[in-house]
Amino acid sequence: MLVVVSDTHSREESKLQGRTAEAVREAELVVHVGDFYREPVLDAFESASRAFRGVYGNNDDAMIRERLPEVRTVEYAGVRFAVTHRHRSGDTGLVMLGRGRDADAVICGHSHRPRFDDSTGLPILNPGSHAQPRGNRPAHAELEPAPSVGDGRDREDPEPGAGLDGRLVTPDGEVFEEFRIEP
Repeated sequence: MLVVVSDTHSREESKLQGRTAEAVREAELVVHVGDFYREPVLDAFESASRAFRGVYGNNDDAMIRERLPEVRTVEYAGVRFAVTHRHRSGDTGLVMLGRGRDADAVICGHSHRPRFDDSTGLPILNPGSHAQPRGNRPAHAELEPAPSVGDGRDREDPEPGAGLDGRLVTPDGEVFEEFRIEP
């Protein structure tokens, strides 16, 4: 499972609770989309994750900016993501960034609003904020390899390249949106 979190805005801890904490511990890969705020928070996420990739956000301190890039490409289960905290040109800029990196989808943060939008020509995923939702639902994203269709039945063992089934989930464990990303 791939878990995506963003916008922690903390000085010392990851603020992981409930299902979000479980998901981060269980994940094969955790992606944080920036705005940790201070370096101990980045350290906490790295310690809690089996494998970790992150980018810095507009509120991250100099120590985080020295350790993480502003933009990176991440691949998981045959799906390629362009990852950045935000883009000044909004969704159009995010789509252009994704296309420039030959990505299947874009992961971003910044707004604290969880959403999945596939109407832009390239899917955009924002996991929201698990720690500081700012009037939105607190959330993170979970993505798992989609079952492939071989002989007309779904297989238990997903094949690479079959896409990812995703969901937006609250720290209480409520799934409030489901989606699929195709490679």
